[in-house]
Amino acid sequence: MNLIFANRHDASDVTVRFFLIGSFALSLIKFRKDLIRSLIAKDIDVHVAVPIAAEDHWILDELETMGATVHKLSMVRTGTNPFADLFALFELWQLIGRVKPSHVLSYTIKPIVHGSLAARLARVPNRFALVTGRGYAFEDNQRKFHIGGLAQWLYKVSLKYVAVVMFQNSDDEALFVSKGLISASTGTCVLNGSGVNLDEYPITPLPGDVSFLMIARLLGAKGIREFVSAARKVRSGGHDAKFRVVGWIDDNPDSVSGQELEAWKSEGIVEFLGKQTDVRPSIASSSVYVLPSYREGTPRTVLEAMSMGRPVITTDAPGCRETVADGDNGFLVPVKSVDELASAMLRFVENPGLAENMGRRSREIAEERYDVHKVNKAMLSVMGIE
Repeated sequence: MNLIFANRHDASDVTVRFFLIGSFALSLIKFRKDLIRSLIAKDIDVHVAVPIAAEDHWILDELETMGATVHKLSMVRTGTNPFADLFALFELWQLIGRVKPSHVLSYTIKPIVHGSLAARLARVPNRFALVTGRGYAFEDNQRKFHIGGLAQWLYKVSLKYVAVVMFQNSDDEALFVSKGLISASTGTCVLNGSGVNLDEYPITPLPGDVSFLMIARLLGAKGIREFVSAARKVRSGGHDAKFRVVGWIDDNPDSVSGQELEAWKSEGIVEFLGKQTDVRPSIASSSVYVLPSYREGTPRTVLEAMSMGRPVITTDAPGCRETVADGDNGFLVPVKSVDELASAMLRFVENPGLAENMGRRSREIAEERYDVHKVNKAMLSVMGIE
């Protein structure tokens, strides 16, 4: 860990103006709401910039009710049009120039690249980046080689203009350093994910049946196919467990097809609940949370399930392995291993008391490591905001 601290600012310093850049409006409510609240509580002028779709205007209203100023971006989260990306960079540069923030924090790849460069051009004194996962920039798929190579180059160019790059797991930090994407003048640190609000996700009693829940965009890399296959394997053994998925088809080349989803629905082994803005009822009605992802930053849905007292089955992969002590609050399985995933599920089916004991440990770990207030305090300290 190579940590370089930015200029310190007392919370009473009214000149502090914070500018947060994201690529997905809902993530500001799901993952950054408590950070925004913490900043506003310090009398800091908070601005957020994000693409706002027609269905996202309730998010805009909620952010403004909290006290943040919202700026709509034309940035396309998954687009690869270079002219559109240049326009997004120009748009951000003009916007940052008008707002004149003292601090800029960008998260996810496009905001990091565009935001860091725009903030540098606008001469913002304190610039930071938060890497919430590897994403397509590090995919092994050769079809994506050129896109991934370009993305890594853009990371390298833009990250040299930030003071500190924050990561959500040490594997990602080591990868960026090993690939030379972090310059010698740039600091790094590792946070315990985005944290979880323990009060908003209280521990709840387990349901009477054995049921498994997965919450994710329906992407191949999230392990949705492995989840369905493992459910099929468990049910084929005559076990009456239930399997549910909260998720949706995303505008992403790795997303499952509509035809594939309809085939799963017709099979009837897994119940698909669609997209939900509040996942707490689904977690409460499940006994075990499952995320067979190939990689994560730190999966927020896992933290939410842990906070509500649920054991977790996830993969021994970057970002996932940090959340589970194997055999303590859940089980770690190899990436893409349907057999191991099904075997872990069967342990809960055959021993119903296991979920309660492991779920209790999940809540304890969430309190110890992932309390959002502790995570945000560490993040603000890194950015020199006390």
